[in-house]
Amino acid sequence: MADILFKEESYKIIGACFEVHKILGHGFKEAVYKDALELEFKRLKLPFEKEKPYSIIYKEQKLKHFFVADFVLYDAIILEIKTGNYIGDPYIKQTINYLKASGLRLGIVINFGAPSVEYQRVII
Repeated sequence: MADILFKEESYKIIGACFEVHKILGHGFKEAVYKDALELEFKRLKLPFEKEKPYSIIYKEQKLKHFFVADFVLYDAIILEIKTGNYIGDPYIKQTINYLKASGLRLGIVINFGAPSVEYQRVII
């Protein structure tokens, strides 16, 4: 059986997301969950950067446009916050693109829009 990439770190991140959802429930905008997660990550002393920008390189040239990851934790994991009805293909594809541009290997998509927290790990 293969090892799970960043198993302990993922467990802590997802646990923090469940804690936020337990208190706030579903129905808020993404910004509310980001603010709450920022407080929760600080409380848990998890290393993170909120809204970290990444440049996109094309043929060795930096493009004018860039993307902003909702959170990067442990300098290794992109966390994307969503508030849709479910975790759909566009969210997964977006996270794959973010991983490619950042050079990181693991992304987690968290959906606070459903009655129960949903998450999906994305690995490249």
